[in-house]
Amino acid sequence: MRRFFLIVLLSAFLFPVWGQVGNSTFDYLLLPQSAHASALGGTNISIIENDASLIYNNPGLLGAEMDKTFNASYLSYIADIGMGNVLFTKALGDKGAWGIGAVYANYGNMLEVSEENTVMGDLTANDICGSLFIAHNLTDKWRGGISGKFFYSNYYHNTAIGLGVDLGLSYYNEDKGFSMGIVGKNIGRQIKAYEEELAGLPWDIQFGISKNLNHAPIRFSITGIYLKQWKFDDIYAGGDSFMKTAGKHLILGIDFIPTDNFWVGLGYNIKRGADMHLEDGNKFGGFSAGAGIRIKSFSVGCAIGKYNTAATSFMVSIATSFAEKSLSGNEKNNCCY
Repeated sequence: MRRFFLIVLLSAFLFPVWGQVGNSTFDYLLLPQSAHASALGGTNISIIENDASLIYNNPGLLGAEMDKTFNASYLSYIADIGMGNVLFTKALGDKGAWGIGAVYANYGNMLEVSEENTVMGDLTANDICGSLFIAHNLTDKWRGGISGKFFYSNYYHNTAIGLGVDLGLSYYNEDKGFSMGIVGKNIGRQIKAYEEELAGLPWDIQFGISKNLNHAPIRFSITGIYLKQWKFDDIYAGGDSFMKTAGKHLILGIDFIPTDNFWVGLGYNIKRGADMHLEDGNKFGGFSAGAGIRIKSFSVGCAIGKYNTAATSFMVSIATSFAEKSLSGNEKNNCCY
């Protein structure tokens, strides 16, 4: 099993452009699926927590400590557009785990209007992504994970189907309070297009590190995003300096963790802040914040952030572990390899 994971993960990172044709689609995948990750800038692939929702960011974070965990999250995006996900994880022996989850995006009701401006009724549009996760401890500090994805979109009379995969590695040194993650996200393509031309997924390579301070309950995180490219195809990229371009590849996050059962997080996504900058407003574009608490086997986390200039989005994640009811106190909060 260990050798199989190493071969698959290394091969995938060497050939990350498999099946990429045309422009990307299913861009709702770029929105956060975890309240904790949302609070830390929208994406975090390196923090080590007993939080199953984080495996949507990096399947290499999935472990046996998440045995029999159910998680549900909801993001209120803008107007009546919302996105939710559910997830169940189960231990697979002492050193592995599997999970099954689904992400659903609904874009609200829209009017169908003819060319003669006649209202014909309501239109609906939605996306769904089903995921199957599997992970295994490669050593006492390294863990590898894979997530297979099936995508289905229904926009009025147009439908699309896609297949993809996430491949992740995580490293954790408990003695030094240091963790690291690397992930190839959304590697795949459509197999049925909305019309004729097949499109790729919004794939990316990401790398992140997190470090706990030795004498304070504070953890810093730096996440590198869009590592498959250097310059960005937007109106700001042409005049960006080297440092400004480099900064757009970074998400900065900080956690205050006074106990194992409570956290407060703050994050800043530099590219999002730049993309959403307005001369007369939107000073908090790119910033996000949140907090979470665990009471026995139940936990809840909330976060706010701006992912669109028109609105502030709110996200909530709830989880419960059915396995924890029979565990002792120290085992309940075990999130280590």
